[in-house]
Formats: sequence, structure tokens, C-alpha cells
Amino acid sequence: MKLVAGVLNITAGGKHVAIIDDDIAGLLGVHSSDRIRINFCEREIIAIANVATDFPHNRIWFYSELASVLKVQDGDEVDVHLAPMPESLNYVRAKLRGERLREKEIDRIVKDVVDRYLSDIEVSAFLTALKIYNLSMNETEALSRAMVDTGQSLDFGIGPILDKHSIGGIPGDKTSMIVVPIVAAAGYTIPKTSSRAITSPAGTADRVETLCSVNFELEEIREIVKKTNGCLVWGGALELAPADDLFIQVEYPLGIDPLLLPSIMSKKKAIGATHIAIDIPTGRGAKIKNLSEAYTLAADFVDLGKRLGVNVQCAMTFGDQPLGYCIGAGLEAKEALETLMGKGPQDVRDKAISLAGILFEMVGESNGRLKAEQILDSKKAELKMRQIIEAQGGNPNVKPEDIPIGPEHFVVRAKQKGRVMWINTDGIVQVARAAGTPKAKGSGILLKAKIGDEVEKDGVLFEIYAERASKLSSAAALAERLEPVVLSKKPDERMLLDMYPYKKELEEKSFNLDR
Repeated sequence: MKLVAGVLNITAGGKHVAIIDDDIAGLLGVHSSDRIRINFCEREIIAIANVATDFPHNRIWFYSELASVLKVQDGDEVDVHLAPMPESLNYVRAKLRGERLREKEIDRIVKDVVDRYLSDIEVSAFLTALKIYNLSMNETEALSRAMVDTGQSLDFGIGPILDKHSIGGIPGDKTSMIVVPIVAAAGYTIPKTSSRAITSPAGTADRVETLCSVNFELEEIREIVKKTNGCLVWGGALELAPADDLFIQVEYPLGIDPLLLPSIMSKKKAIGATHIAIDIPTGRGAKIKNLSEAYTLAADFVDLGKRLGVNVQCAMTFGDQPLGYCIGAGLEAKEALETLMGKGPQDVRDKAISLAGILFEMVGESNGRLKAEQILDSKKAELKMRQIIEAQGGNPNVKPEDIPIGPEHFVVRAKQKGRVMWINTDGIVQVARAAGTPKAKGSGILLKAKIGDEVEKDGVLFEIYAERASKLSSAAALAERLEPVVLSKKPDERMLLDMYPYKKELEEKSFNLDR
């Protein structure tokens, strides 16, 4: 059927979506969310149909992504037909029945996700089935390989290629900004591609962006790494395992994360990593609550690494409270820079040294922790970080105090004298996000007391920073309700952690999906 094109100057989040009138849809045999085949000037694309009522007849409207791919303009005539159901949908339905999928079936699903042949509803069904029935290791390997094969890859032509990754779960984890320059200063190659925050106050890319650019093409990354041995860049613009980003768009609203292993390992494989240190924060404040869970996950990472030809070492790290004292992109970048300059918190320093040491020992160095410590203390890591900042377009002479922090400020004080018994990391994250993180890079939280510290009545527990007064007001009110820093003044009170039904209104528990 011939229809006249109209172009909407709005996006559909990367999806290939077209809108047609319900009468036209009836003539085509199309229902909402069916696929339609569109031909224009020898170009063909499959799109998801949105069906609208009281819409102009003989017209088809394109969101900007689809119009750009087809190179179609207002008034152009296009040919539209009902497209057959994709083969991959049969495999999605098989997974919904609890069946194990074969490699070629998973390949087909991932390719159709990347090509936008599957709708959000169908991708949601697939991910929900994975959550319910779990992935076998064969399926996990197949997903990892398919996610690599459907995207771009980096080949630096040298080896080994080192990398470090945290599964996330605790706020304030700025260790990549310290590990990368330590490893690069030792002469090893460590091209770190990182995420932006999804549910946390800041991702590594958000932190680094307060110092320099993080948006680069693949060839630009090769040049940066050639100059400095390392980089700290945003992976979202590189089309490395692009299926993962599309899966995440659906996982987040569903509040599920069934693709943790293939998500992480596919991107590491795509960057060419040969040796990876995986940080698994473990504790009440983390995704992984106990060592038993951590060991199981670590074994799966190591097994998957062997199947993909990558050497993996996992580190179970303390996850009962935020790392360091700063939470939020600007504050965390400031704390990372201070640590490189020899002034940072001991827990940040210790974790970075430990992870860098693991990487050194993975490539044959003896006493890797000592080597990492010596590089940090000698200021070689600081110098290397400044070289990386310069190579990525930033000011190599930046000082911690140069990093802008929000001018709006609120102090949260203790209502009683006591010792800090617990820090509710979910509550801290909620308050930080209410203050404006991760978008407002000057917003965040500065902790003044951590677990075990004694605090006087009216003593400062933490400070909230925001770029706008309205955001500060919301964050302060939320902090008052949640009381995320828990004090105890008597030994017997320490036994009671919470109550149900609750004595006070609580926010819904946050879902953590940071990579």
C-alpha cells in the first residue's frame, strides 16, 4: 500500500516506530505492535506499528530515528506492507515455557533486538522468562558472544589488556579513577569504558566528566590509549555490545537484572580485555548480601571468563556502607583526585590498591599490592591521571577545589548522642538523587560519620549539596523522613534494626541496576 510520509520531530528512544490510522491498519491486516515492512528508494526497514484513531488517512508518520534511517522527508511516498512475525519470537515463547535455548536461537533473538525487530513487550517477555527460569551457563555464554558479535570491538594490537569492573551496589565507589592510572603508570594497557548512572548517584563516566570529556569514537580512544596506556570513557556511544543497552532500557522499569554476567562480560570482551578484576561489594548495603552469594557469583564469572578466553579474578569487597565520604559526581571526582594526591580516605585508597594489585598479580607480578601502593605513593598514578585528563581534553593541572560543587547546602544533625550502627545505603542514594544526582554533577552528599564513629547530639551526620534550592528542600525533607544514618546509644538498642509494620513512612526500596 502506498502512503504519504510525515516526519515527527521527536524521538522514540532509538526504536523504529511508525504511526498509522486504524482504518489503514485494518486494510493492511496490522494490529498495534505488529511489524510493518517499509520501502523507500530501494531502502527497506522493518518497523513497529503504532495504531491511532482519528488519524489522517493515507498517511504514515515516522519518529525521527526511523525517518533518518530511511532518509525520508515530509510528503515522500512510501510502500507499506504487513511484515511476517520474526523467527526469534518463537524462541522467546520457548523460553517463556521454560525451555533451554540453543546458541543459534539466542543469536537470532539478540540480532533482532539490535535491529529493533522485537517490540518492548516482546523483549520484556524474554527478560521476564530469563528471570523466572534463569540462564544455564551455555545460554550465558551464547548471550555474551551474541552481544559482542552484534556490536563493534576494539583491538589494540598488543597485550595483555587489563580491566576492572564493579557489579555496583554501593554509593561512592570511585575506585576506577584510581585503579586505571595506577595500572597505566606501571606500563600496562587499561582502556576503561564505563557507564553513566542508571539508579545510583553517579557512574564512573559521570565522575570523570567533571574533569574532562568522556565521549569519544573508537579511533579517538585508540589514540588516547596509545598516548597514556589508559582511558576513562563512556561506553554508551561506542556500540560495544549494543544489545545490552537495549535490554537495560527494559530491565530498569521491570526492576529485574537477569543479564548481569553477559552484560558485563560482553562489554569486556568487546573492548579486548584479557585480564579482568571483578569487584563484588558484599554486605547489607550492597546487591550481594553475604559471602555465600558472592562466592557463587564469582564462580560463575570465572567460568564464563574461561569460556570466553578471558582471565577473571573476583574480589569480594566490604559493602556495608558507602565507599569514602563523598557521593555524587563532582564530590566523588574531588575525593578520587585527593586520593591520587595522597590525601584521600583510607577505605578508598585500600580498595583501589587491592584491586590494582590483583591485576598486577594476574599478569605475573609478585606482591602486586605493594607495587600498586608504591605507584600511588610516588605520585606516578597522579601524574598518569593528569596525562589521561589532558588526552581527553581536560585541564591537567586541575585541583580538587576547582571542581564545582552545588552552592545550596544543608546539614543533617544527630538527634541523640550515639555510635553509628548502620548506614542505609538505599536511603543515602534516594537522598542524593533527590538533591539532583546524577544529572546535576555538583549535587550529592558528604558523609561526616561512618559505621563505628561516635557522634554527639547535634553533631553533623552528613551534608547535602544541590545546585537548586528546590532540589535541596526535597532532599532535606527526604533525609528527615528516612534517617539513613542510624545511631545507637545503648547496647540493647543495637539489637533492633527495624520494625514491621513500620513506625514511620518509608520510601520504596530502590532497584539497583548499575553496571
